[in-house]
Amino acid sequence: MGQSVPRRQLRARQKGGAEVSKTKRGKGTKVMLVADGNGLPLGLCLASADHHEVKLAVPALQTVRVPQRGGGRPKQRPEELVADKAYDSKRFRRWLRSKGIKSTIPPYERRPRKQPKRGRPMKVGPGYLERWKVERTFAWLGNFRRLLVRHERLLTTFRAFFLIAFVLVLLRRL
Repeated sequence: MGQSVPRRQLRARQKGGAEVSKTKRGKGTKVMLVADGNGLPLGLCLASADHHEVKLAVPALQTVRVPQRGGGRPKQRPEELVADKAYDSKRFRRWLRSKGIKSTIPPYERRPRKQPKRGRPMKVGPGYLERWKVERTFAWLGNFRRLLVRHERLLTTFRAFFLIAFVLVLLRRL
């Protein structure tokens, strides 16, 4: 039982908040970011850290809404997706193909092979060399200490701070 203070109750509570889960390194929230070719953020998905990246990629891509210049429906589908080896999945590649999105994802190999794999070789396109721009976007967001150290228990508040950081990054770059 907790101690008592006049008009207050002190009890041990579970630390964290919504979408916070245990990982090998402690507790955390996974941030899935969609950026354009210049590294400007377009979409965001926050989830607990115990999910794999492939399972969170589709919800992150569904948050993209880019307004058209002449008006009309916002553009929701990118032409090409550049991702790292963690997104190498037949189901995810099939989903991208069904939406008409070209994927540039290198194959994931646990160990290097002694003999070359039979069949058509997987080539990584020139778009993969531009993946550093997404990492730069994460570095821009890393300048906001409030995002690095999650003080908020409410996921809506944490997402709001991310959106404010998005706006500030966009204003600096435009």
